[in-house]
Amino acid sequence: MGDGRQISELERSFRRAGLPTFIRGYSARQAFAKALPLLTVVFVLEILNALNFDFGFWTNVGFLAGGIAISLGIIGMLNLARGQAFLSVPRRVGLAEMIVFVVVPSVLPLLFGGQQTSAVVTLGGNTALLGLVYLVLGFGAVSILEWAVRRFVSLFAASLTVLVRALSLLLFFLLVIFFTTETWQIWTVPQLPKFVVAAGLFMVFAAGFLLLRLPGSVRGLEVELRGEHLSRTQRVNVGLVMFLSQFLQVVFVAFAVWLFFVVFGSLLVSAGVREAWLGKQGTELLRIPFFGDTVVTITVELLRVATGMASFAALYYAAATQLDEAYRDEVVERIAEQMKETFARRAEYLSLVGGTQTV
Repeated sequence: MGDGRQISELERSFRRAGLPTFIRGYSARQAFAKALPLLTVVFVLEILNALNFDFGFWTNVGFLAGGIAISLGIIGMLNLARGQAFLSVPRRVGLAEMIVFVVVPSVLPLLFGGQQTSAVVTLGGNTALLGLVYLVLGFGAVSILEWAVRRFVSLFAASLTVLVRALSLLLFFLLVIFFTTETWQIWTVPQLPKFVVAAGLFMVFAAGFLLLRLPGSVRGLEVELRGEHLSRTQRVNVGLVMFLSQFLQVVFVAFAVWLFFVVFGSLLVSAGVREAWLGKQGTELLRIPFFGDTVVTITVELLRVATGMASFAALYYAAATQLDEAYRDEVVERIAEQMKETFARRAEYLSLVGGTQTV
């Protein structure tokens, strides 16, 4: 009984550390089974994608009936293949069920009225939802984020040298381009969806730089923690811990740059300057009384430009950290130091349950 309680406590500690794959017999794919009620509700609601309000009431009734028939038919055939009753909720979520969850609600709008936008949005949304479920429930992304936040100061200290060296040059460059007509037009003229995608691409590329060196960093961590041999799934889990720890720093730098330009721009970029650059004074969001009779104005356009500057800073900082060998070695060493206690628990856990994990 004592060993059982100790094993349970160790398993809880792995979950709190964001390393549930250290638990014997654990599979990240169990996340989809845990999320089955949520996925079922989403799937049922998305059958309504068959509706098309460009058509009449009875036509939509027919569309909805067709959507229900198609969905139930496909789910029923999967159930029969799994040895379940035709009209039953699937008891497991495998690759086939995931494909059905993504594809069927996306196809319905195309079949009934050719709603291409709805189909693309549903396809992307369902794929993203499965990915989110896999990360949050499968690898404990929330626990990993909590772990990274608690150790943020220590890990960020490892990047101070790179930060000072990178930002000194970066801020000079950003300050120069901040006060140009072209920069303000590039970030304020496009419609909101284009702006979001453009700024988001910088963050995606920043994440890509971090992911590029991640396998080597995980191997370095195994070397640092001598004698630790991780399975492939455990390496992915540890890699996710390292990725979120570093990406949190990138987000912090981006936020700091964003805040700097919001404050700086609100003080120096007046309504007259905005009108000269953009042909309009901009859309005011906030007016803050300042010294004397002056006010500080924050506009939508200023927030857009600051966001553009911040997203570029995130990409630059991510690239700078990954190209600096000393930084990567320091980060691996510090993360290893932070994770030593967890790995010590893992050794104790394996001694209690017997054997090693090789999945």
